[in-house]
Amino acid sequence: MEKFIVRGGKPLQGTIDVSGAKNASLALIPATLLAPGVYNLSNTPNLRDVWTMSRLMSSLGVHCELNDSTLFVDSSNVTSLEAPYEHVKKMRASFYVLGPLLARYGKAKVSLPGGCAWGPRPVDLHIKGLKKLGATIELDSGYVLAETDRLRGDHVHFDISSVGATVNILFGAVLARGESLITNAATEPEVTALARMLVSMGAEIEGIGTTTLRVQGKDELHACDVETIPDRIEAGTFLMAAAMTGGDVTLQNCNPYHLTAVIAKLEEAGVEFDINGSTIRVSTPAGLSAQDITTAVYPGFPTDLQAQWTACMLVAQGSATVTDTVYHDRFKHVPELNRLGADIEVTDNTAHIRGGAELSGASVMSTDLRASASLILAALVAKGSTEILRIYHIDRGYEAIEQKLRKLGADISRVRTEEF
Repeated sequence: MEKFIVRGGKPLQGTIDVSGAKNASLALIPATLLAPGVYNLSNTPNLRDVWTMSRLMSSLGVHCELNDSTLFVDSSNVTSLEAPYEHVKKMRASFYVLGPLLARYGKAKVSLPGGCAWGPRPVDLHIKGLKKLGATIELDSGYVLAETDRLRGDHVHFDISSVGATVNILFGAVLARGESLITNAATEPEVTALARMLVSMGAEIEGIGTTTLRVQGKDELHACDVETIPDRIEAGTFLMAAAMTGGDVTLQNCNPYHLTAVIAKLEEAGVEFDINGSTIRVSTPAGLSAQDITTAVYPGFPTDLQAQWTACMLVAQGSATVTDTVYHDRFKHVPELNRLGADIEVTDNTAHIRGGAELSGASVMSTDLRASASLILAALVAKGSTEILRIYHIDRGYEAIEQKLRKLGADISRVRTEEF
């Protein structure tokens, strides 16, 4: 096991590059199952989740190899249509292989997913959508068993906007017979990135980036090369780290448009920005003022930055509320932040934060990916030394985060530990 030791109190200064988007990569990789051939996915981050997906793909007979930041994928010789529990349990995005296996081969056996320590995240929308496209699906011993002679186009409407369900239905629709209409589709940049990759593979999709997608199914697609978009959640995390520490940080390889809601809230809190193309410079000359946020599906404030904003408000003047309307019980970071001296109370799906409390180093434990990031942010401003345990969570979604923070002047180290 490993842990981080963080000695707080240093303003972050300097320039770093933002890595490719984890959540985009996890959709682009299974897309290669739709057509045999060789793919080069550049700007792929070197993350635990990417390796988990690569191992799952390897179990299906797909060769994956990451060189520098380019993932080489060869899907020419798929040998299995079963995604076993041993792989899928580690990460919910593994369920993305259901759509392409069913669309291309007419059959799939995929374990029900795991991979999160909080909240129900059902796959009902995936299953209902694929059934609407003509699949026969049943559940047996923890597996989804799906079959079809060929998927057929239809109108799939989501009662709740869902990134995962939109991804799987897109996978099915691009090889279905006839036209599919997907309404209340997710518009997150990662979904848009996938749709553009599918178009590069020969798919015909209208309405990309909107809640209504019209797909003309094709008999076959072809391999392509694609560059993964920047990770907006990593970028948002570093923007908040700079703001909290009173630093002056420049992020390169960003898409500021993907961060519109986050930048707007940070500006309200007193953060100053200098944005030039794909570069964002951030500083906080007059400190932070407390601001309320409510998470929402894109283009709203992302739930994946809720924990980080909670940490950010700890150093703000005044009180703030953080309400999560996407995942109501995503607040397991709060007890750990309180161990550092934070003053936070949670009522239903809202955290009430009293800013300005002096934080002091302590031993804390990561409970999930984004909670881990919030603990690092708080540790950067806490007095003394903070030990953060179970940092394997952070490695799922942040590429070498301690190295990037050290480049900005943070005192953070990764050390071996027997603690769990």
